[in-house]
Amino acid sequence: MNIAIITGASSGMGMEFARQLDRKLRKTDEIWLLARRREPMEELARFMKTKTRAIVIDMANEKEMAQFEEVLAITKPKITILVNCAGVGTHGAFDNLSSENMSAMIRLNIMALTTMTKLCLPYMRRGSRIVQFASGAAFVPQAAFAVYAASKSYVYSFSRALGTELSGRGISVTAVCPGPVNTPFLEHAYGDKTRLNRLKKLTMVKTECVVSKAIEDCKMGKSVSICGLPVKILYLATQSIQNVLQKFA
Repeated sequence: MNIAIITGASSGMGMEFARQLDRKLRKTDEIWLLARRREPMEELARFMKTKTRAIVIDMANEKEMAQFEEVLAITKPKITILVNCAGVGTHGAFDNLSSENMSAMIRLNIMALTTMTKLCLPYMRRGSRIVQFASGAAFVPQAAFAVYAASKSYVYSFSRALGTELSGRGISVTAVCPGPVNTPFLEHAYGDKTRLNRLKKLTMVKTECVVSKAIEDCKMGKSVSICGLPVKILYLATQSIQNVLQKFA
């Protein structure tokens, strides 16, 4: 059985990925939607052509991840694509962050993503693809978003390195690095969208654009996917600086 797995599928990027992959996937028997909230996933599944399975899971919970590992061991699917969209962010000075908020970002953005990738990898074959949602915040440190940006730097670095390791097996890894996107994430992170600075508002891109570009880049085997000129310029600038520094290393 060929399946696609999408985490964070109850809203935002994950939900949009499910919609677009439902139209574009070929030779996929089922799409598995993973998130903590059942109702949005079941509502989404009603309108999908591909057979869809909604799996309620808290990826930051080790016991629930172990249970999902058992599901994979029993069904023994072939995973054609894994899309790790689940993530969380809280805006604010580090001193003002609660330990709970800080730990949540580290557990979900780093630990859960890494663990899910590890669990799924044995069921991937040549031609399988991994899509990891990083962020434009991965390229430079961000004051008042210190932990979130650092967690996305991890996702970006992990994805690039893993892609190199898996290239010989014919499995591609794409790190998606958008700038601000108009999703429920922003409301959660900032509490109020009016707190967004002018630059973020001007560089905001649509969810549909980010996901469409990510799917296109994933099919082409690209290691990084960026939707939007401002973030693309930032990425190229940081790459140029790194190349210069390497010459002096």
